[in-house]
Parts: sequence; C-alpha cells; structure tokens
Amino acid sequence: MLINEISGKVVDEALRLHEELGPGLLESVYEVLLCHRLQRRGLKVARQVTISIRADGIVFDEGFKADLIVEDLVIVELKSTDQFHPVHAKQLLTYLRLADKRLGLLINFGLPLLKHGIKRIVHNLPPSDSLPTSSAPSAPPRETSIT
Repeated sequence: MLINEISGKVVDEALRLHEELGPGLLESVYEVLLCHRLQRRGLKVARQVTISIRADGIVFDEGFKADLIVEDLVIVELKSTDQFHPVHAKQLLTYLRLADKRLGLLINFGLPLLKHGIKRIVHNLPPSDSLPTSSAPSAPPRETSIT
C-alpha cells in the first residue's frame, strides 16, 4: 500500500469520527476510537509509540511519544484544542525526523469543522506517491494543509 493511500484512510476515518462525535472530547477518546477504526479497516496501528532521542552517543527513550503510527509509515498526532499553534507542526516534524518517517498527519478534533483541523506534514517525501514507500528520495521538508 502506498503511503498516501494510508494517509487517505486515516483522514477518512477521522472525518467520520468527528462527524459522529463532534468536537470537545478528550484527545485520548479520539485516539482510542481512531485506532480501533483503522484496525477494523485492516491497518496496523501502534499507540503511544516512544520516539527515542540520540545525543552524545546515547539513546534516550524518555523523549517523545507519537499518538499513533499507522503501518509503520505515517505518524498521526492528535489534538483537541480550539486552534492550532505553530508548535504543533514543529512537534510533528521533529517526530518525523527522529523516527525517520516521511509523512505525518496533525489532526485537531477540537475545531467545529475537521477539514480545517487537518495538516499534512512531510519530511523527505517524494512528490508523487507512485513510488513504492521504501524508495523515497530526499526532498526538503514541507507542510501542507487539507482545506
């Protein structure tokens, strides 16, 4: 499965979940339900995955935790706030770099319209998802939003 197909399924399930439950619940509620729905669609999903930090030749596991990692390719960071803050995208980009992943989705369930609460963050992702996921050439990091 291509990386953009995976992200499309994540966005689809997030939109359905938000439509059913609306904004305002705790982030953890959206996390467990989104995980369940993605697994029901046959995707491999890991929750609260530790992202290690390597510094001075030492690996620290106390660093960060990604909310979801789907198919070991896409990091999904969930929020439930009334607005995005610049630090949210920076946080996800840092997770992508440290975990050596190419694509992340920042999903804010706290907004009235979820389509305004989805940001796609990329790190060294090829411009086309026609390439297999394992042969991603280097490209500068970029951020896009779904509108």
